[in-house]
Amino acid sequence: MLGVHHATMGKDMVSPSTMPELTIVIPAKNESYNLPRLLRSLCSQDYACLQTTKVFVADAGSTDDTVAVARSFAGELSLEVIPGGLPAVGRNEGARRAISRYVLFVDADVELLDSTLLRRAVETMKRRGLHCLTTNVWCSGGSFLDRALYAGNNLVQRFASWTKPFATGMFMMFNKEVFDKLGGFNERALYAEDYLLSKKVSPIRFGIVSGGVVTSNRRFQKMGHFKIVRMFFRTALNTYNEQYFLRDQDYWKEPKEARSSSF
Repeated sequence: MLGVHHATMGKDMVSPSTMPELTIVIPAKNESYNLPRLLRSLCSQDYACLQTTKVFVADAGSTDDTVAVARSFAGELSLEVIPGGLPAVGRNEGARRAISRYVLFVDADVELLDSTLLRRAVETMKRRGLHCLTTNVWCSGGSFLDRALYAGNNLVQRFASWTKPFATGMFMMFNKEVFDKLGGFNERALYAEDYLLSKKVSPIRFGIVSGGVVTSNRRFQKMGHFKIVRMFFRTALNTYNEQYFLRDQDYWKEPKEARSSSF
């Protein structure tokens, strides 16, 4: 797990008056198809500090053109490719390099189609003094069941935010100081490391910004609807059983017919 003394070293050398506002971290593996859509959507954001926002793509040894695709956006974003691993490792690597007030973690297969989302997310973090913020996740294309399950997750997330909040790595913004104090993502966790971290946040310091990000239905294609729903309920039932999350629950098992994808 990320140590606080390592994660805060860079921040200690930056004065509050010159500290960047936001860093974006994207864990990726074999995402040459999806990553351009995410990066183009970031370029379209109306966030005033976008040009000074560092974007880290944490590559987990891609065998396709992910790294080249990422670097092709270096002229439009302050982007750097860094070594990654499993999502927890990649996210921590990016956070370790961040010297900003906030860190946003996004998955490589999402898009920010709402050009105001980034700005509104940062504004909400500042205005409400939040420690963690997320948004809704919608499924583009796919079946009615695909879209319904994502809508159901958004609804559950809304109700849970009042008592035991949780967020996914598809869009998770943290106050960097709080992230460091919580120890970052648990790198021993092989499953739902984003859930493990976000559930440590107090409900009064957790927020959900309106709107949302768009993702594909590839998770359902990879594992099936029944397995995803079963994993969701088992995750909730094992909230206080950390050992459960140290096993991957076959989450990383790739079906033979699946197309190469992130993790």
